[in-house]
Amino acid sequence: MTFQQTGTPVAFVNVSDRERALGFYRDKLGLALRSSDAFGDFLEFGSALIRLTALPDYKAGPYPMLGWNVEDMVAAVTALRDRGVTFTIYDGMGQDALGIWTAPDGKAKVAWFADPDGNVLSLSQA
Repeated sequence: MTFQQTGTPVAFVNVSDRERALGFYRDKLGLALRSSDAFGDFLEFGSALIRLTALPDYKAGPYPMLGWNVEDMVAAVTALRDRGVTFTIYDGMGQDALGIWTAPDGKAKVAWFADPDGNVLSLSQA
């Protein structure tokens, strides 16, 4: 067996304030805390994990770094908004009032939001 068959994927999310980030990912996004150690926290992310790692001078980039593919975009956006998540409306993108952008063919949908450090996260529906 190889690590591809038995290993658990881990996405690394850098943050500047560990407790603030943990509160957002756990309380607003609803991810379960798997474990913590002196260096960071592991959160359950479907069959994968997210590793929150605090870097004191961390600055987020402008592009999405993590996302979820969802079955029902409106329901997912509404549920997160009800938990206090604010979706980003970009000038000129043509998003609807919920912040959902629909591709010209009408099939793909994307909505963006940020964590407290400004890491851009997304929901998509294909």
